[in-house]
Amino acid sequence: QVQLVESGGGLVQAGGSLRLSCAASGRTFSSYSMGWFRQAPGKEREFVAAISRSSGNTRYADSVKGRFSISRDNAKNTVNLQMNSLKPEDTAVYYCAASGSNYCSIYACSAAARYDYWGQGTQVTVSS
Repeated sequence: QVQLVESGGGLVQAGGSLRLSCAASGRTFSSYSMGWFRQAPGKEREFVAAISRSSGNTRYADSVKGRFSISRDNAKNTVNLQMNSLKPEDTAVYYCAASGSNYCSIYACSAAARYDYWGQGTQVTVSS
């Protein structure tokens, strides 16, 4: 069982930056690959970024490549999402997720169905 708590969301102007953090409970955090997803009002949840168990592999949605960066600290049980050059279309609730899949642990999966645990989300609003 893993419990995830996101923080760091807020209101920022277009072009600004935010850093989201996700704190995980449990002693086996390093055995999970981690991902960030987001859901804007009236839209389906979409993949943002993922990182493998050992940080060897990362994956990004095309819409955030070059602007967002995912990282993890297995000693602190945290995963972070650094978001730069934010755009109004980045406005959404951002969710942290953990996957116990062996495949995802190596390859950093983008499919939400492969994730077993989810946080409650943190709101990010980018004003134009």
